[in-house]
Amino acid sequence: MTNAPLPAPIAAFIDATNAGDSEGFVAAFTDDAVLEDWGRTFHGRGGAAAWNASDNIGRRSHFDVVDWHPGPEPDTYVVTVTVRGDGYNGTSPITFAVRDGLISRMTIAPE
Repeated sequence: MTNAPLPAPIAAFIDATNAGDSEGFVAAFTDDAVLEDWGRTFHGRGGAAAWNASDNIGRRSHFDVVDWHPGPEPDTYVVTVTVRGDGYNGTSPITFAVRDGLISRMTIAPE
């Protein structure tokens, strides 16, 4: 795990989730973002808002960062979080791509 702070858009995503701030959550994504969750794909901020309502803040999720490191491509990061709430509960890696200070891609997939 790196000792550096999380990249700002990823920190905003986690902080918004933990605060139950749906507006802040959606604002962390680019207009053309792609969010993939175990094979389900959501597009743009509208898709991020839909996923947020069905699987994230809508399920009262809370994230604790376990570890993070740069990903295999430039401007990508792998963040392992422990999730608790009324939906998925457990520890999982999430891969993020960041562009222009926002999340352009987020992927949750089986390891």
